[in-house]
Amino acid sequence: MKFGVDYYPEHISRSYWEWDAEKMQEAGIEVVRMAEFAWAKMEPAEGQYDFGWLDEAIVILGRRGIKTVLGTPTATPPVWIIERNPEILPVNLQGQRLGFGGRHHNCQSNETYRDHIRRFVREMAKHYNNNPHVIGWQTDNEFGNSHLQLCACDSCRSRFHQWLERKYGTIDALNDAWGTVFWSQTYSRFEQIPAPLPTPNSHNPSLLLDWRRFCSDLIVDFQKVQIDILRQECPNQFITHNFMGFFDKTDYFDLAKDLDFVSHDQYPMHFRDMRIPMTTPSHLSMALDLMRGTKQQSFWIMEQLAGPTGWELISSTPRPGQIRMWTYHSIAHGADTIVYFRWDTCLAGTEQYWHGILPHSRIPGRRFAEVKQTIQELSPYMEYFRGGSPKAEAGILFSYDQEWALQIQPHHPGLNYIELLRSYYKGFYDANVPVDIVSDKEDYSRYKVLVAPLLFLTHPDTCQKLYEYVSAGGHLVLSMRTGVKDWNNAVVPKMLPGEFSDLLGIAIEDYDCLRQFGQGLKWTKGAANIEEDVKLWSDIITLKGAESLAEYNRDFYANTPGITRNVYNKGRAYYVGSDLGPEMMARFIGEVSTASGVKGLMESPENVEVTRRCGHDGDYMFVINHNSEDASVKLQEAWEVLVGKEFVHGSVLTLAPYGVALIRRAYESEWKTEG
Repeated sequence: MKFGVDYYPEHISRSYWEWDAEKMQEAGIEVVRMAEFAWAKMEPAEGQYDFGWLDEAIVILGRRGIKTVLGTPTATPPVWIIERNPEILPVNLQGQRLGFGGRHHNCQSNETYRDHIRRFVREMAKHYNNNPHVIGWQTDNEFGNSHLQLCACDSCRSRFHQWLERKYGTIDALNDAWGTVFWSQTYSRFEQIPAPLPTPNSHNPSLLLDWRRFCSDLIVDFQKVQIDILRQECPNQFITHNFMGFFDKTDYFDLAKDLDFVSHDQYPMHFRDMRIPMTTPSHLSMALDLMRGTKQQSFWIMEQLAGPTGWELISSTPRPGQIRMWTYHSIAHGADTIVYFRWDTCLAGTEQYWHGILPHSRIPGRRFAEVKQTIQELSPYMEYFRGGSPKAEAGILFSYDQEWALQIQPHHPGLNYIELLRSYYKGFYDANVPVDIVSDKEDYSRYKVLVAPLLFLTHPDTCQKLYEYVSAGGHLVLSMRTGVKDWNNAVVPKMLPGEFSDLLGIAIEDYDCLRQFGQGLKWTKGAANIEEDVKLWSDIITLKGAESLAEYNRDFYANTPGITRNVYNKGRAYYVGSDLGPEMMARFIGEVSTASGVKGLMESPENVEVTRRCGHDGDYMFVINHNSEDASVKLQEAWEVLVGKEFVHGSVLTLAPYGVALIRRAYESEWKTEG
């Protein structure tokens, strides 16, 4: 499958289904996702199953060669379940039980609700296990969506106690790890431990971190209930789930383990303020690279933006070419299948203004034509690089544990774990250096450069791996707030950077949270004349064998090191004691890349991205102009332009606003890699 669409036949008259299938086939659609919110339609009362309407829709699509992925509808328990079992409604972290409506109105720990799921999912799986048109399943929908502050009911608190007992064994071990002697919070049994409802002050940071870990593990377990049934009943059909970029309720590395592959919902244009808005090209790219990194393999886009998005508020309308550009962009970063959200735009319900390929009138227009063109262009080439990766030489370590710990205690109100990681990612991105996003469980040896910012929590296994990585010749970048705490979120009683002091060749005797006083950095190594302000944090560094690359330029610690480099056995370990502005970051990434031998794919103007996927017969290079104006790049003779050749004049490729090009370079060239 290469291209698909999310389809909701239950939202429209049966008279449209044949026409829809015909127009989908015309556009090049090969797969649909259906039924992930249709529980009430499939089971209007307990034990009364009605799959007939869905069977008919599947057959109509199947006659046009369109396969189906079914969603388990467990994000939307019908009202009759709530009437019978109101205890499955979730409780938020203010202690309020929420009502029926919207979606995800459920507690994922509640065994009564899980019994409903086991019954229904098994019935649905048995019904479709041998259907020739059904190729796979999506579990639930966007785990964690709507559950960010949920659930803290008695069932969840009881499971939290069980989770803690499995982790610590005894209540004395927990008290010791959490330091509960502080503020007289010592517990004599696990049942006394609260869910983190509001207190007059603040909860113990160790409790808060373990609660976040528990909530993530609960969702992984909730998904596994369904996966076990689907594996048993449908062994020949794949199982996936649609992730949401850097949404942080669930550790996606853990959630991905039980899936055949992950899927992702990519929405470049948001319709309301988000905690981490995915608006810039580099942030969109980083989210896609995380999806590839969850299993270190290619993935599906299960929801690719196809029009303006909106509930009560509406986003801007995608400009001509942007839907095509974002499709190329997702594929460039590892998507093997693109499923657009959605086919037609709904006439009723919350998402009336979440526009699909077809508008409310159902008359095909500009968006339909653009999707059709995109599919026709890309389809002939996608099999050549299916499963291919960028073969990145640089990796960035991403950890949900570090993110959660820094959300609990960010120190500076402007410090955001994801945004700091993105600043490093953008340094490589601007130089067109492919990057992998990796977990702390991965093998780092294949990377020439590994960046591990804000390694706030210290885990012995990760610490040992990083020492071994540098010893073997790797180039490691660590940053401010490294080695501060142990894995239970208690402070390590050592001079910073704690366990990494020998590796980095420095000592940090003091630090400065920049809330009242300003600071800046100047590059002092070599001829570069760069000075930029520091906005968030400064570690005050003493050299213990390392050398200084940049120094602070004001206040009582002016002329002391801000960025250092240390030779450790065969490798080098860098330490960045502050946040870096864009010029300083570019200079620093250039320094690390040169030292490690990492090279960019080619030079390009700002916001013109060049990304590579390694295929069966060569490298496939995607050149993507994210700008609203023309942009040009210079090509090499060995490149064969597959899409966009009409925009090549001599050796120069000039792309229109939001324009794209697909280029092949045979493996006999200087970029030869293993297929």
